Amino acid sequence: MTQKRIAGQARNDRKKGNMKKLLLLTLTIISIITPHKSHAVDITAGLTGWYAWGEQYNVQTGKGNAHNSLIESDPSLLYGPALSVKFSDDFNLTFVFLYGKFNAVKNDGGTPEESKFNRIDTDLALNYRLNDYLKVFIGAKYLSYDIVPNNDTTGFIFEKIDAHKSYGAGLGLSATIPLTGNLFGLATVSGLYLFGNDSFVTEEIWGSPPNDVKLAYNEYGFNSNISLAYYIADISTVISLGGRFQYLIADYKNKDNDVYLDYIRFMIYGVTLTATYNFSI
Repeated sequence: MTQKRIAGQARNDRKKGNMKKLLLLTLTIISIITPHKSHAVDITAGLTGWYAWGEQYNVQTGKGNAHNSLIESDPSLLYGPALSVKFSDDFNLTFVFLYGKFNAVKNDGGTPEESKFNRIDTDLALNYRLNDYLKVFIGAKYLSYDIVPNNDTTGFIFEKIDAHKSYGAGLGLSATIPLTGNLFGLATVSGLYLFGNDSFVTEEIWGSPPNDVKLAYNEYGFNSNISLAYYIADISTVISLGGRFQYLIADYKNKDNDVYLDYIRFMIYGVTLTATYNFSI
């Protein structure tokens, strides 16, 4: 095993250790904030959907191969479960998992190229109530989506490309504003800082042997939501309709590589619809 691969394995081991520490910290916080005496725990569970458009903008300037490309995704539905567990008047834990399939078109000035890709967007957050209207939250985020490199300018053929997977944390603020009767407004904004490695294999070309490449990156950006929600008291159900916008930049650490990208800008936005049911145990 080469020194490069040993170093890469060491980085991966450190990142796995960091994720385990984050999970342990979350469990520790839950054990602290959960009252030890017997009482009802409020649970909200349901389904959420996000009908979204997406854009991926690739930028490559390494080794003089300046070349950019835009990948635009047709609108598609991401969907999945939404869960909230309220431990006390001040603390609750929320979890949302979204999955969807997209059709995309790559446009770099040449012949447009069509592709398909999957996307997973997951959030786990611990919320603290500041007052009747505001909450602050901190949490963990996981993203996974397929990406298309600039192989048409490098001459390399990509035999295998793993999904772009990012792990990290977010910090944000949410607001609940009563409007009239059972109607209220919801708004959320958060900053995100993630990290990961893109992994791909190039085929043998022009006498160069197959190459197994891993490129580390830091990914940062923000997420925002705004919606109107209506509480149906007779069935303890909340229906909310609104919009969501997410913007991220994946900044690659090795910018002089000749087969990949300097950075990628991701933007995804669209309409959200959520239905949740509240009960106690």
